[in-house]
Amino acid sequence: MNPFAKHAAAIVIAIAAAPALAAPETYRVDPNHTFVHFSYNHLGLSTQLSRFNALSGTVILDQEAQTGSADITIDTKSVDTGSKLFNEHIQDPDFLDTGKYPTAQFKSTKVVFKDDRPVTVEGDLTIKGVTKPVTLEVNHFVNMLHPMAKKQALGADASVVIKRSEFNAGKYAPFVGDDVTITVSLEAIKG
Repeated sequence: MNPFAKHAAAIVIAIAAAPALAAPETYRVDPNHTFVHFSYNHLGLSTQLSRFNALSGTVILDQEAQTGSADITIDTKSVDTGSKLFNEHIQDPDFLDTGKYPTAQFKSTKVVFKDDRPVTVEGDLTIKGVTKPVTLEVNHFVNMLHPMAKKQALGADASVVIKRSEFNAGKYAPFVGDDVTITVSLEAIKG
C-alpha cells in the first residue's frame, strides 16, 4: 500500500471511529407526571391553587448545541380547582370558555441556556384564542437516564406570571387577582 493510501485509510478509520455529533432529541411529555398549575389572589383573602390534569406535547433538546423547543397543549376542560362547582364555573365563557376553546397551547420560540442548562423559555401562549408572548423562568432542569423506563428523560420546573385580563378572562378583576402565576412541572421521556 502506498503512503498516500495508508494516510487516506487512517483518516477514514479515524472519522468512522469518532463519536457521532450530537443531534436534537425528541422527548414526549409524560402526562402522568406533568402538570400545569396556576395560582392567583382571591379577594385579598387567600392564594387559590389549581391545575390542569390533562396535557400533551413534545420537547426537543440538543444539549450539545444548547438549543431546544417545547410544544405543549393543555386540555382546559381538565381544570381541577378542588371543587366540582368551581371547576364548572371556571369553564364558563367569563373565564376559560372551554366549550369554545377546549385547549390552551404554549409553543416556544427560543430557549436560553446558561452553564449547559436552559434558564428561560420564550414562546407564545394561547388561551381563549388570544396569543401573547411569555417568558418562562426555569428554576430546575435535569436530563438523565430514567431509572424505571431505562430511557433518557428530562425534568423541569418553570413559571411565568400573566394577566388573565389580557386573555379575555378578567372577570372580577381586580378583586380576584388579575395576576396569575403559571407553574409547569414537566417530565418527558425520549422516544
